[in-house]
This record gives sequence, C-alpha cells and structure tokens, in this order.
Amino acid sequence: MAETLPTTNGVRENKIWKGIFAVSGIMITLVIYGVLQEKIMRVPYGLNKEYFKYSLFLVFCNRITTSAVSAGSLLASKKALDPVAPVYKYCLISVSNILTTTCQYEALKYVSFPVQTLAKCAKMIPVMIWGTFIMQKTYKGFDYLVAFLVTLGCSIFILFPEGTDMSPYSKGRENTVWGVSLMVGYLGFDGFTSTFQDKLFKGYNMEIHNQIFYTTLCSCVLSLTGLILQGHLLPAIDFVYRHNDCFLDIALLSTVATASQFFISYTIRTFGALTFAAIMTTRQLVSIMLSCVWFGHPLSWEQWIGAVIVFGSLYTKNFLKKASPKPPSPRQTQNGASSPVKGIP
Repeated sequence: MAETLPTTNGVRENKIWKGIFAVSGIMITLVIYGVLQEKIMRVPYGLNKEYFKYSLFLVFCNRITTSAVSAGSLLASKKALDPVAPVYKYCLISVSNILTTTCQYEALKYVSFPVQTLAKCAKMIPVMIWGTFIMQKTYKGFDYLVAFLVTLGCSIFILFPEGTDMSPYSKGRENTVWGVSLMVGYLGFDGFTSTFQDKLFKGYNMEIHNQIFYTTLCSCVLSLTGLILQGHLLPAIDFVYRHNDCFLDIALLSTVATASQFFISYTIRTFGALTFAAIMTTRQLVSIMLSCVWFGHPLSWEQWIGAVIVFGSLYTKNFLKKASPKPPSPRQTQNGASSPVKGIP
C-alpha cells in the first residue's frame, strides 16, 4: 500500500496540472477573443472615428489562420492531408459555420457583448430542436426545464437593458430587434452546425486536425468569395492598412481563435464534455463581467436577475449531471460540446 501511494499522488497531481492548463488556456484565449471582437466591431479607429464594418473579413482571417495551423500540425505529425470524408460534407459544415460566425459579428453592431454572450447560453435550445429532427434524439423533462429557464433569463436580460447602453450604429428599439434577430440566426445555425456535423461525420475515423483543416479551408474559399462578390475585400484591406491598430487586433483575434481550438479539443479529450461545458459557462460569466468593466456597459437590476437565472440553471444542470452515476457521453451533451470543430469562434 505504501508503494502505491506516491503513484496515486503523482497521478492526482498530474491531473490537477492538466486541469489548470485546460482551464487557463480556455479562459485566457476566449476571454481575449471576446474583448477583441467587441473592440473591433464597436469601437471606432483613428482620428475620424471610423468603424470596422466588414465582419466577413474577420471570418476569413480566422479561418485561414486555423487552416494553416491545422495543415502544419498534420504535416508535423506526418498524418495524411487527404480528406477522409467527401469534400462536399466539409463544405456543408463550412457554410453553416460561416453563417454562424457572421451573425455573431454582425450582432455586435446592434447589441452589447454582454447581451450577446448571455444569449449564447440558450444554444441548448436549437441543439435540442435539431437533435430531435435530425438525430431523432429524445430528451428528459429536466432538459426542457433548464432550456425554459435559460430562455426566460435571456429574454429578461435582452428586454430590460439599461437605457444608457446604446449601439454605436443605430438608436432605438429597432437596433435591439435587428440585433436579437441576428442572435436568433446565430443560435439556429450554430445548433444546426454541431448536430449536422455529428450526423455527417459519424462513421468516419478522422483526426481532429484533418476535420478542422478541411472545414476551415472550405470556409476560407467561401468567405473570400463572399467578400469579392460583396465588394468588401479591398475596402477591408484598405481599412486595415490605414489603421495599424486594427490590423494588430485582427491578427491577435485570429491567433487566440486558433489557439482556443487546441484547448477546446484537449479539454474534451482529457476531461470530457461535461467539464468543458462547466468551464465554458464560467468563461461566459467572466467575459460579461470584464466587458461591463472594460467597455462601460451598465446593467439594470432586471438584467442581473436574468443573469442569475441563466447561470444558476446551467451550473445546477452541470452539478446534477456530474452527480449522476452515468454521465453523458460527449456526443450526447446539450451544451454545444459535441465536437471541437463546432467550437470554432
């Protein structure tokens, strides 16, 4: 017994260090990512106070960085670059993922980052809906109760903003309606991406970097095509050329977005989807608090109540599932952690 004790302590200590690495990696990269995306889309640049309006350009920069890193990882590990699944399947995921990210960036023009971040907590609702129709999954009554409470909390948070927290792009209730519509689009496309990805890639034995590489490569081509067709490519490049600080912000945004994928993949593989969901819930709470302090977003007392309802429901769900004798597998979780690729910001 005495001989096995050091080994047990060593394993426990090793797991603690792995946990610290995973938590700090996700928190640092995604909190920085959240702050940067709000800064790029809502804070003016230069003496003339110009706003960056080309959200699809951000998608393109993020995806080309992630694609390059994934290709490098495949080459360094001497893994084949050949697609495992038919290319059109990667493209289907890419289209949905581009729409998800574009809605996310565009929404920041009309709603504050705290509103957007809290609304993301409601992603379990479209995941449940798509899971029912596409995967024929069934859910327990408790899952529907949590979904209802999260929806209630998000609704309170969105409908009762502090009057002084205005969008730089427009004023009045119209901006809230359009911003909420974009967030509904984000949630719908995001839920479809993760669910449809589960269905499409089931049965394929592929490396995570292979999946990320081809999905992001397709996203690069599609987002570049969209930029050219909209006539936004040259104006975006010109804006970044004239504002060096914007260039640095976009470069850092792409870097942390790519780095976050490693930490997401590592966390799910090492600790499971349930731990990942708890970390992501905490990250969202920290991001909201940091955004309120950094960018001066005042919160009304109704919004505080809404936030407590949302995060209280999510933490309760995570705690009860952790206490259950048979925790769900990563593919069954309803917190959007079914696959690391789905988590691409």
